[in-house]
Amino acid sequence: MKYLNHYPKDLQDKIKVLIEKEKLSSYIKTKYPTAHNYTNDKTLYSYVMDFKNEYFKKYQVSKVMYDGKINVINNALGMHSIVSRVQGGKLKSKNEIRVATIFKNMPEEFLQMIVVHELAHFKEREHDKAFYNLCTFMMPSYHQVEFDLRVYLTHIDLYGKLY
Repeated sequence: MKYLNHYPKDLQDKIKVLIEKEKLSSYIKTKYPTAHNYTNDKTLYSYVMDFKNEYFKKYQVSKVMYDGKINVINNALGMHSIVSRVQGGKLKSKNEIRVATIFKNMPEEFLQMIVVHELAHFKEREHDKAFYNLCTFMMPSYHQVEFDLRVYLTHIDLYGKLY
């Protein structure tokens, strides 16, 4: 249960009980019955831009893509990067968001949580209170969905994918 290590013991125990009773799959499928349809880079870009335009009008995002090189095991589910370069006498910056390929076949709420997380990094660099306040502003259920995503990652380790 490496994905749930920093959660309180009582929550970890509830998930252990679901695992022991072989009800973890039904717990996840009941809350998140279907996978999303944003399965290529073009539709993902459109999805991210909708969020960006609603919450971050001044930031530009130049590239959004699924990235098979992002390693979920190393706690990276998505990445944001700001590439700066000198063009003439001006400094130009490009923002990129990369989402782990595993999110191609997951419920939309999980994808939304990753997108919100990466967009929040454009404004707040550190994982501090302001960062998480911004995440919950964009997605009120952010913390619950993050927990459920970690439960699903545990499911993948134990039994494989559901979607």
